[in-house]
Amino acid sequence: MAPEPLLVFPDPPPPLLAQTLDLAGYPWKAVANASVATQSEPSDGWAGAVVCADEDPEGAFGICRALRKRDSTLEPVLLLVSGAQLAELEMREDLFDDFCLAPFHQKELEARLRHLFWRTGRGSRPEIVEYGDLVLNLETYQAALSSRPLDLTYMEYELLKFFATHSSKVFTREQLLSRVWGYEYYGGARTVDVHVRRLRAKVKRKAAQLPRASGTALKQSSARSVANRSPYICSGL
Repeated sequence: MAPEPLLVFPDPPPPLLAQTLDLAGYPWKAVANASVATQSEPSDGWAGAVVCADEDPEGAFGICRALRKRDSTLEPVLLLVSGAQLAELEMREDLFDDFCLAPFHQKELEARLRHLFWRTGRGSRPEIVEYGDLVLNLETYQAALSSRPLDLTYMEYELLKFFATHSSKVFTREQLLSRVWGYEYYGGARTVDVHVRRLRAKVKRKAAQLPRASGTALKQSSARSVANRSPYICSGL
């Protein structure tokens, strides 16, 4: 059974928030106000809430208040606020379980959500494979490198997942064909070369978009090591 969605305010949510929740594997549904939140609530209830207060603080605190005053108090509630709004949190600590400063860092938001779910015992996390800067969501078939989504085909994703979960081993083309494509696949071994080459290009292109710190070289990501492997004997990342 799919986990219950997170309630997200406002509707539509900030693009970075939507992307962060998608990449982290959290199902969510945006609402415009408390009334819509009640009407849209799943039969098993919301898994929690992420409320952005930086653009519409009055609406944000209003929906937090409504969620807390229900017969069954909703938790956890994560509040996103700007630094200038910190003073507004005084005397409102009962309206949320934790807060995060906006603009936020994606890793910090994910960490705070994980902690809140662990602390409250609510919600569930999809199975995630992490290898260095590479993150694979095994439920949604999404991949990201340094929080930037990778646009992969199904087989490119499966190949990358195989490399990430067998990082210390070496495989021949024939072994990859049987392990990734399956024994029923009758294509030639060149299929592996084609997919590895395409995967290399996509990972390299995405890594090249990452910002560089002044005076430093771009750090080699674990995922980028795919690009340095021989197509004839393919090893893990």
